[in-house]
Amino acid sequence: MAGPLTDRHVVLGVTGSIASFKAVDLASKLVQAGALVDVIMTYGATQFVTPLAFRSITHREVVTDTYDVSSEFANEHVALARRADIVVIAPATVNCIAKLAVGLADDPLTTTVIASSAPLLVAPAMDADMYAHPATQENLEKLRQRGVTIAGPAPGRLASGLIGMGRLLEPVDLLGHISATLGRTGDLAGRTIVVSAGGTQEPIDPVRVITNHSSGKMGYALAEAARDRGARAVLVTAPTGLPDPPLVEVVPVQTAEQMADAVKREVAGADALIMAAAVADYRPASAADQKIKKSDDELTIELAKTTDILDTARGDFVRVGFAAESENLVANATDKVRRKSLDLIVANDITDADSGFGSDTNRVVLIDRELQVEELPLLTKYEVGQRILDRVRDLLSPSTT
Repeated sequence: MAGPLTDRHVVLGVTGSIASFKAVDLASKLVQAGALVDVIMTYGATQFVTPLAFRSITHREVVTDTYDVSSEFANEHVALARRADIVVIAPATVNCIAKLAVGLADDPLTTTVIASSAPLLVAPAMDADMYAHPATQENLEKLRQRGVTIAGPAPGRLASGLIGMGRLLEPVDLLGHISATLGRTGDLAGRTIVVSAGGTQEPIDPVRVITNHSSGKMGYALAEAARDRGARAVLVTAPTGLPDPPLVEVVPVQTAEQMADAVKREVAGADALIMAAAVADYRPASAADQKIKKSDDELTIELAKTTDILDTARGDFVRVGFAAESENLVANATDKVRRKSLDLIVANDITDADSGFGSDTNRVVLIDRELQVEELPLLTKYEVGQRILDRVRDLLSPSTT
């Protein structure tokens, strides 16, 4: 199944850092995501991990010598530079960053960077004092001004034992940065897409809540897909336990009313609202200040209706709703399109094991404002998100014919 890295050619540069072991994991994740990965190692990198480790994962020759005439990439700096969709340096040491800043080309990696017109992503990894040094900060700023993406570093415990800024981002986060960099000139560049996700939680007392089985996976996949097409993605999310997607603006909420307020605020100036969240229709009319003690055999809780977010969130933007149904899928979803005057609705049968709560796949039906129905096959939630965004793109840029 296709993703943002499928069939993309990634040149992965690895420099001499203890964090080089994470680059092996990154290479593995890139290959699993469908990318073609060519690894270039500096001499320093080979002192921490072996070329064989990368070759075993990528099933491709690893470049360590600019002048290896027996290599598939004889004259590697030109061959790899021309192939690359993106050049990623992870980890990037303070020495490598300095060389990039001044334009040195004295090893196979820096030579390839100079010869390539592909986007460059640099992921620093170094001790906190080295990262904070004015020379390092100046060099990173020079690279930013040239359009280089700087991913990280992150705070945490460093190899020296210090706690500070300098850790290489985790491979899963680097995947998000790579996908976003590849897609920054996509067909939604300059657009703002607001996505809601998760199941809201309505407090009964300080301990208990009324909620639902929504995992939030569909909304998170939508936000990532929007990011990967160049959009500014804003994710208004109820608690899910999922990690924040890299380079997505996350707005955490808990209740339906909090989500309504956040959505109202975030759609000001937005191009589209996609309500993938499972918002509670009812909440306790009043939540107890203290934990309710078990006493009688029965407990009666009075419920009140929550704000209908899609009904109240109106404006000059595309409005997409979701309908999770257990029966009469198309009829119920069509009724919702009419009642809420939606541009598009995404309906799925929650009784289907492949598209129920918590699954990584979805089988949905799209119904537009003209009540035209399109049934999609079983897809990953990311792929479903892309199909939804295809429709959003077309609604934002209507045909002139």
